[in-house]
Amino acid sequence: MAAPSSGSASTREDRHKHVLRMLQRPGPFAGGEFDQSFPYFAILEQAPILVVGAGGLGCELLKDLALLGFGNIHVIDMDTIDLSNLNRQFLFRPDDVGKDKAGIAAAFINKRIPDTKVTPHFKKIQDYGPDFYSQFAIIVCGLDSIPARRWINNMLISLVEYDADGNAKPETIKPLIDGGTEGFKGNARVILPGKSACVECSLDLYPPQVTFPMCTIAERPRLPEHCIEYAKVILWPREHGDDTPLDGDDPEHIKWIYDRATERGEQFGISGVTYRLTQGVVKNIIPAVASTNAVIAAACANETLKVATGCCTPMNNYMVFNDTEGLYSYTFEYARKPYCLACGPAKPVSCSPSTTLTEFIDILSTDPEFRLKQPSDNPATNQKEIYQGLTAMVNGKSKTLFMGNPEVIRRATEHNLEKSLQELGITAGTTINVTDPTSPRPFKLIAQFEPST
Repeated sequence: MAAPSSGSASTREDRHKHVLRMLQRPGPFAGGEFDQSFPYFAILEQAPILVVGAGGLGCELLKDLALLGFGNIHVIDMDTIDLSNLNRQFLFRPDDVGKDKAGIAAAFINKRIPDTKVTPHFKKIQDYGPDFYSQFAIIVCGLDSIPARRWINNMLISLVEYDADGNAKPETIKPLIDGGTEGFKGNARVILPGKSACVECSLDLYPPQVTFPMCTIAERPRLPEHCIEYAKVILWPREHGDDTPLDGDDPEHIKWIYDRATERGEQFGISGVTYRLTQGVVKNIIPAVASTNAVIAAACANETLKVATGCCTPMNNYMVFNDTEGLYSYTFEYARKPYCLACGPAKPVSCSPSTTLTEFIDILSTDPEFRLKQPSDNPATNQKEIYQGLTAMVNGKSKTLFMGNPEVIRRATEHNLEKSLQELGITAGTTINVTDPTSPRPFKLIAQFEPST
């Protein structure tokens, strides 16, 4: 009798016999609806899973999910492979440097585990809309970017539909399994959009992005990071203009920034500018340790298996891991915020009738409760780039308060920036819709005027 092909059912079951054995047995920790006679293994083969990110954590996730028996995996990542990735992103080889991470990672898994099909998407997550994300049963994130995490979170929340009683319809909920690492610390969590705490609910757990005042990097640099920022935000636009955006994955671009930052450091007597530090500042790289990635990816893969099959009750809902000194882990339930910016009702913003629109935007970008994208100075145009768009219902009509893009609307609305909310017709209780790069849908805010003193 001929041997079964690599993709046959018997070979697949032999390869994953340990998972199959677990799915065919009852247990004290199984979910209430778990039935060991149900063909859960077929679900693993067919259920479409999306892995977001193919970096250090993403490589581990792809390997773990494939070895658990998930047969229909998609991976999305916009990055290309850099030489510095090879020490921990084990799906890549020296010949892969410069190629897209998603495509190379998918090809490696497809070749190594024949009964798994990984489909790559060499795209930004923002390049796809609701139709793309709604096709997946579970989304697993291995991101190193807080804005990207927030965007995915808000996209999945936008897919949730509610019944007449305000309860989320189960069939519209796309579970999000999220993992993150920083050095020897990490976390894993299970998010059920519309039911459990989301990324925005726990935004205060993430440290704010480190930024440097323009006056410091331009006039009084003290750190090597200041020199690198100067080369990045001032010298690069001055030398290359708007036609050539800085690409953190292009070695020639990084080398140019490194050379200019080194010259800047020598001018001010600042040492410590290195190529590696330059990469870290330009790309906002978070320190990565391979062993931490492995632990967190394993936790996320386990939770994906639990959610997909019900073989065990999923984590409720947040796990922290720390092996800086010894080994420590702790799981707890993170509670939803009643006025979460993403999954709650319209969120109040404390202000006053005399608050200008510029000041209102500053509140949204600096207050830890909101943390929308901060305005930035554009040396090429000597203008402050504002990324939000704001509209409101004024006297029963929709009014555009400000819109950063396209340019024609910016010019038509930028005179509103110095007007007070009162002059713009905003009263206490007015709902203001705000668009921001951290979300595919507008945030709903309510103007809450503080009593005058």
